[in-house]
Amino acid sequence: MSEAKATLLKADEIAAQPAFEFHHPLNPNSEVHLRSLSRIAKLGRIAVSLARIPAGKESFIYHTHSNEEEWIYILSGRGIAEVADTEYEVGPGDFLGFGLPQAPHHLRNPFTDDLVYLVGGELVNNDIGTFPRHGKRLIRDGEQAYLVDEEALTDFWTV
Repeated sequence: MSEAKATLLKADEIAAQPAFEFHHPLNPNSEVHLRSLSRIAKLGRIAVSLARIPAGKESFIYHTHSNEEEWIYILSGRGIAEVADTEYEVGPGDFLGFGLPQAPHHLRNPFTDDLVYLVGGELVNNDIGTFPRHGKRLIRDGEQAYLVDEEALTDFWTV
């Protein structure tokens, strides 16, 4: 019989973890501070992070995933979630879920307090992120990721 696994992360342990500061290379206003709870807990099939967007900053970039579902749960602060062509003000207790096929989405914080939320999704080996406003795609193959201009894509079936 295999040994059952469980991890308890206490709030003070989480707070003591250094945050990874990420800036999306296609968005000069992107600044999100992430603490990966799932890595600390040694989860291998899902990703869960504690995220913080400072006042006046944005998370990543308006995007979709082709193979990964994603979700956001707001803990504190307020933000603007853009989903497809609609903007929604979000605050504590609000949940956003992005199933497949996925609507393009983005989160920003135009307010004066930090926006703190949980974000998570599936950990699949291969995914394609589409950045519809930039004409680019991110192709992730395991640990490698490649940014491709959509103009450079060639239809495989007609080559």
